[in-house]
Amino acid sequence: MSTTYELKADAREQVGKGSARAVRRNGQIPAVIYGDKQPPLAIALSWKDVYYKIHGGGFLTTVATIDVGGKKIQVLPKDFQLDPVSDSPLHVDFLRVGKNTEVNVNVPVHFINEDKSPGIKRGGVLNIVRHEVEFHCPANAIPEFITLDLEGTDIGDSLHISAVKLPAGVKPVIADRDFTIATIAGSSAMKSEEDAAAAPAAAAPAEEKK
Repeated sequence: MSTTYELKADAREQVGKGSARAVRRNGQIPAVIYGDKQPPLAIALSWKDVYYKIHGGGFLTTVATIDVGGKKIQVLPKDFQLDPVSDSPLHVDFLRVGKNTEVNVNVPVHFINEDKSPGIKRGGVLNIVRHEVEFHCPANAIPEFITLDLEGTDIGDSLHISAVKLPAGVKPVIADRDFTIATIAGSSAMKSEEDAAAAPAAAAPAEEKK
């Protein structure tokens, strides 16, 4: 699980586009905390804090604590908006996290031991079908990433979700099949070599008929 962090926020009494623009002019980011059967809470966060958290990675899979005037609320970022030109954050939605809160999150896939894959050593290519996998899990036990081991894999092999050892309580949202995460495929260079090798053999019968 990713390391948690804390953000300080100011409560916002007014909401709407005009209020949001005023918050941004003040060097802050408008945000909302919702869920856990409580009314939504409009807040304003430091632009700098939010920018570096979003672009630092793991933002949507890390539970955080937001300090709103001394009241600390555990949350999970659920969505955010970025300026399409500058990538500057414009708005963030947070979900309140209680003791029994469960969520759906997209978790990155990491691969290890590429240097121990016979297929890749022979010129094969790791073809990643899913860079992320969606899981249903407790909000306080979200894995930072899942790991697939490439040791011993050869060209033509497929790696499925069943090859991943998952923490307790973490289940893939797709539950009706053992879906593929990656394959070891032959490279285009290998195919060209195979075609070149096959060409003389194919030409031989034609020459014999002359």
